[in-house]
Amino acid sequence: MLDQIHRELQSLKDNHLFRTRKLLSGRLGSNLSFNHQNYLSFCSNDYLGLSQNQFIQDALIEGIHLSGNGMGASHLISGHHEFHEAFENAFSEALYFERALLFSSGYMANMGVISALAGKDDAIFSDKLNHASLNDAAILSRASHKRYRHNDMSHLEELIRESKSKVKIIVTDAVFSMDGDIADIPHLIQLAEAYDTYLYIDDAHGFGVLGKEGKGVLQHFADLEKINTPYSSRLIYMATLGKSAGIHGAVVASSNSLIEYLVQKSKQYIYTTAIPAFLAFGLKESLNQILNAHEARAHVKDLVASFRIHIKLKKLSLGNSLTPIQPVIVGNEINALRLNKWLIDKGIYVPAIRPPSVPKGTSRMRISFSALHSHEDVKKIIKNIIDFESNLDAH
Repeated sequence: MLDQIHRELQSLKDNHLFRTRKLLSGRLGSNLSFNHQNYLSFCSNDYLGLSQNQFIQDALIEGIHLSGNGMGASHLISGHHEFHEAFENAFSEALYFERALLFSSGYMANMGVISALAGKDDAIFSDKLNHASLNDAAILSRASHKRYRHNDMSHLEELIRESKSKVKIIVTDAVFSMDGDIADIPHLIQLAEAYDTYLYIDDAHGFGVLGKEGKGVLQHFADLEKINTPYSSRLIYMATLGKSAGIHGAVVASSNSLIEYLVQKSKQYIYTTAIPAFLAFGLKESLNQILNAHEARAHVKDLVASFRIHIKLKKLSLGNSLTPIQPVIVGNEINALRLNKWLIDKGIYVPAIRPPSVPKGTSRMRISFSALHSHEDVKKIIKNIIDFESNLDAH
């Protein structure tokens, strides 16, 4: 058995797919410290810089004083604190849903919602580029799992029409984590209404950034007058709380009946210790910061626009994204690792994303912009990527 593990580990190394953890020290921000060196970082999902926000830190400390370190029990035993309830109520009200429910992570939320709603006689329809947690959730549910071509609404409709299942769920990322493009939510809502399906939206990378108040992908399209509020009762919306929110956890919002159903049926909610109440206390302040982070959102938007305007690539290619996630497509794994090392040698850290996170032949540098970055930071990464490209034939 161990021989097989050793062979698989060696195979990952031989195919340039072996991954390592960076041991960080100190505070996080636009700069990271690891291996006793400081690097300009473009790898964090802390899009608004709220992981370092003093108001949120003060709220977390106050929350510890008021509630202690941990809960010691699941929500349905004795772990549901008034701070959990207060954040859930504030979130659902802010995003125009009837009710919301806290989960320990986005992965657990996806697993918990989808496996509770779908079973072996049901059908799940997933975008081909959905996050791994959404695919795992579909597998766990034992439902028929149909994957449609990325953002191809005609293919999705064809698959739905062919399905005889009574319960059907369309599942999509809002912002696709490796490409940065946005799902066609208005069209997905139309299909959900037309074919009597749920629509589950994982807005891990849109919440906090998209929409005039950072309320995510739904507000983004409402601002464009492509969808209306109140939102369709078929919507189930999930936002993670460790990215733009700067803390930890996840929250699911929908109708009162659906959330109550999850409280009763979602194993990933029922059979786990509740997140510490002080985190929920901090999350309520984080929500307030997000709703008022107009300057931070505008700054990130400016950084992205500047990057896209000024980076002139000839051999590499830039992904089609207007969000803080900007992928530079390198192609093969070897060159992705070379560019990663090139940038590290220049004091810049950008992760090299390789299969299975992305399809074979599309390895890339996933550049993430944050409100903590400056325009000088943008100029520095552009210069060094272009320098690498000009030297690519020399390797």
